[in-house]
Amino acid sequence: MTKTLKIVTVGNSVGVILSKEILEKLRVQKGDSIFVIETSQGIELTPYNPEFATQMKIAEQVMSEDRDALRKLAG
Repeated sequence: MTKTLKIVTVGNSVGVILSKEILEKLRVQKGDSIFVIETSQGIELTPYNPEFATQMKIAEQVMSEDRDALRKLAG
């Protein structure tokens, strides 16, 4: 999919207007946050927070490694 977005004035800033179709594909709505990520392909807009994903991966690792101790604490 290739779409052209216009840069428009929003108060003292500038922004782009995302069509309903793009919002649906991103699964976001007015008021949600999206993240801007620089990739080797260019700039990516995503509702996915890569920092949160990294933190969750670390948490899953800790929970896996310390499973027995966590079970004892939970009991």
